Amino acid sequence: MLSKSERTKQFIIERSSPIFNKKGYAATSMNDILEATGLAKGGVYGNFKNKDEIALKAFEYSYNKIKDVLRTRIKQESSARGKLNAILDMYHNFSVKPIVEGGCVILNTAIDADDSIPFLKERAKAALKEMLDSLKYIIEKGISSGEFNKKIDPGAEAELIFATIEGGIMMSKLTDKPAVLNRLLENLSLQIEQRYLK
Repeated sequence: MLSKSERTKQFIIERSSPIFNKKGYAATSMNDILEATGLAKGGVYGNFKNKDEIALKAFEYSYNKIKDVLRTRIKQESSARGKLNAILDMYHNFSVKPIVEGGCVILNTAIDADDSIPFLKERAKAALKEMLDSLKYIIEKGISSGEFNKKIDPGAEAELIFATIEGGIMMSKLTDKPAVLNRLLENLSLQIEQRYLK
């Protein structure tokens, strides 16, 4: 069972994460966090050293929510093809119905942090690597089981899949056209059928 202090910390993180994800680090003020939590300054600073610490925990919270949904969907599938399609299905309509308020936390943080907020850039970079490694692992398993063509390059395909998803989210949000992302996801699914399968 969580202590009162741990519950308060979790409450601050949960309330802060959509603000950071929507507004970005620089545009999110401590006043935004105080307003969202209804806490006094002492209530926030008594649990966190500064905004940096809250931003990092908020990223972790949002990222873990996406990972948990992905993990659940992937585990329901036994084949590598099914696992990849489960990932694509999860991102269907993601630009308008994201798991985390504000959209993809990796994409948002990567754009927001760039070279100006190194600690957040590093965390987003680690999350990207984890996503790519997971995709690569699924593809490698598909090759080793004989399900996928052994001529495909797992690392390159993982990059292509994730870049297409993230690019599709960005384009759909920017144009207010969810169909852009969904078309790209359909194309990825077709590519898996045409190029990956033996």
